[in-house]
Amino acid sequence: MEVFDAVLTDRGSKYAVSGGPVASREEAVTFVKTLCRKKKFAKATHNTWAVLLPGGPLKNDDGESGAGMVILRMLEREGLEGHIVVVTRWYGGVKLGGDRFRRVQDAVRYYFDHRL
Repeated sequence: MEVFDAVLTDRGSKYAVSGGPVASREEAVTFVKTLCRKKKFAKATHNTWAVLLPGGPLKNDDGESGAGMVILRMLEREGLEGHIVVVTRWYGGVKLGGDRFRRVQDAVRYYFDHRL
């Protein structure tokens, strides 16, 4: 599991991005649960994630409507299968509107650029 904390901020909202290999829906759910064992991530407003698996893609918006699809599309373009990416947001008190999708993209790009 790779975790990049505080990768960006926008109008008070803070973002982190995490990821790692998973081979099934169960492993994806376990990955997110493991991440949320860290108190900071458990208290986050959203832990949005997606993964491309042989049985089909999976995503979870965790209340950030449409964000899971943004991550999924980026995984498809990257051709990264069997690897979950989780974008975490701590809401800063100002609604970002459509910019929230740009911040999700920025976080996923950061992950792609910095993962081992």
